[in-house]
Amino acid sequence: MNHRGTGQTFRQALQAERPLILFGAYDALSARIIEQAGCRALFVSGFSIVGSRFGVPDIGLRAFGDISGAVRDVLQATRLPALIDIDDGYGDVKNAVHTVHAYERMGASALMMEDQSWPKRCGHMAGKSVVSQAEMEAKVRAVVGERMSADTFIIARTDARAVLGFDEALRRAEAYLRAGADGLFIEAPESVEEMRTIGRHFDVPLLANPLEGGRSPILTPREYGELGFGIIGYGITLVLRAAAAMQDAIAEIRNGPASGSHGPIGLDRFKDIVGFAEWARIEETYRPR
Repeated sequence: MNHRGTGQTFRQALQAERPLILFGAYDALSARIIEQAGCRALFVSGFSIVGSRFGVPDIGLRAFGDISGAVRDVLQATRLPALIDIDDGYGDVKNAVHTVHAYERMGASALMMEDQSWPKRCGHMAGKSVVSQAEMEAKVRAVVGERMSADTFIIARTDARAVLGFDEALRRAEAYLRAGADGLFIEAPESVEEMRTIGRHFDVPLLANPLEGGRSPILTPREYGELGFGIIGYGITLVLRAAAAMQDAIAEIRNGPASGSHGPIGLDRFKDIVGFAEWARIEETYRPR
């Protein structure tokens, strides 16, 4: 399925640029800016969408019915092929297939699905859990087998590194590849050596996720490419920079130019802005003991 008749798919963008750099669009304006900058494709991450559109942290407070509206806005504003973060597919195998079909109809060219259990959270936050390997394998087989177009690129993501260890993350990634995934994303490796191991272990497109304030080393696109990563997803960089720019603009107008220009904010500051601490308090107070 080609996005809006442009003739380019995510697969073709991957062939044309290695590593393929994806900036995260969180609304129609950011999508247009990414396209006008000459990028070949873009990324729509759940973190950026729920933070910018709803002002909440990426901890499972919003799901398909909310996020899909923002994705539609992005896809209607750009001709670029887009990789869409679909979290866990929002349910079981039938829900995952329904989600994939809905985004394919909107014009999505690539989709990424993870093995976190719901409610999910940003991959660099503490407190994650994952479903069984068999459950995620079933979802991968379902979405690959039932996708409307063979051109739709499916990336399987595992969050097992932080929960079950690095070796288990590798084993799960292998299983998801056997289930039919076109690409892999092992979330939050904690060293360059782990990233090098991932790059050597798999001969498929691999996604790296530079995240300000996250658990993984932040390298240059060239360095990621040399480690074996073919897709570099700057999923939250633009929304963090936009939040910092708004803070600076308010400070400069109120207090003068010298009060602004504090530089980009990181993950922890963004979590403060979207009220993560209060939601974490509620979660901790009322969780089953």
